[in-house]
Amino acid sequence: MQIFKQPHFKFMKYKYIAFAFSGIIIISGIINITKGKGLTGGIDFTGGTLVQIRFKNPYPIADLRQAFRDAELGSPRLQRLEEEGEREYIIRTTSPELETEQDQEAHEIMGNRIVDVLTKGEDRSALARGLADLNNIDTDELTSILLPSFPENTQEIASMIINLRESDDFKGIIENYDQLLEAGIDQKVVDFLKEKTFMGSLSVKRRESVGPQVGSELKTRATQATIWALIGMLIYIGLRFKFAYGVSAILTLAHDVLFTLSIFSFTNREINLPVIAAVLTIVGYSLNDTIVIFDRVRDNIKAMRKHHFEDILNTSLNQTLSRTAITSGTTFLTVFALFVFGGEVINDFAFTMIIGVIIGTYSSIYQSCPLLFFWNKIFKPKKGMGK
Repeated sequence: MQIFKQPHFKFMKYKYIAFAFSGIIIISGIINITKGKGLTGGIDFTGGTLVQIRFKNPYPIADLRQAFRDAELGSPRLQRLEEEGEREYIIRTTSPELETEQDQEAHEIMGNRIVDVLTKGEDRSALARGLADLNNIDTDELTSILLPSFPENTQEIASMIINLRESDDFKGIIENYDQLLEAGIDQKVVDFLKEKTFMGSLSVKRRESVGPQVGSELKTRATQATIWALIGMLIYIGLRFKFAYGVSAILTLAHDVLFTLSIFSFTNREINLPVIAAVLTIVGYSLNDTIVIFDRVRDNIKAMRKHHFEDILNTSLNQTLSRTAITSGTTFLTVFALFVFGGEVINDFAFTMIIGVIIGTYSSIYQSCPLLFFWNKIFKPKKGMGK
């Protein structure tokens, strides 16, 4: 499949513009990271508690902040999920000063306190009477409640109700028992649930706790993983091609990582373990595209001995352009689908991948080959790199 029929683009003509563009973004990002807002570390690295809560009724963010102040819980970081208006929030707290073995327990207690502060009095009263909260109960708990009265299909009924609650239509909250009837739940089951359960005013959709010592260890290991990946790639490319190709590829990969981190600093998104995984994926993706181009450059050096090295690079880029466009296009569609439909949990990962695919494709063309060109121009190898 050829998207471009015998293209003759002068990519190398714009190498200085590309360097200037990348330099502006990366330098601005570094300044913002070191002198400005910096990078926002997720609880994976900073330690803390994350609770994602959906309310039955809108809960203004100002009231949410006041509730935490009244409970002397400080000022947790609140993230309102825009598509949900004022009904769903991600609440984060950090406690880096905790450095004892009880860190994890302390964070879990904090998560429980956050939920308790936001739980209404009528919900507490219902729990005190021995009723189960249908908006927070899990499948096993619901099964144990249904088992005495519906022994033949207990598991099926419980799974159906929980799946219904977590579906896109309900998003974690069942507002009344009529909704169960409309969804096909038998009247006898609904009547039984009315006696044994109640519809809570909020649903805890996610809860995570990480101690600061664990976060520090994860940060160290994530940094080591990135550095070792770059070193391994340098060795691989140096052996497969030449040292000049390895240096150019590693500088290109460093460019991709710094560019991505700069974008994160501008957008104030969190750096967490899924983001690190995405960055390493970007490194591998960009390297794959770069190797394909370098492989063609190596072949063309032999076939175009009398041509200038810049012409060899332009020819190689044009010859691999269709492959680059097809690969990048299909990958972009995949990660874009993850970004739009994947949900909040993998949103940061998908966003990083989108940036990475775009930047990786751009750098393979406008960074790796220009860097190889300047290496050739500065060190002027006697053979094997063109004129």
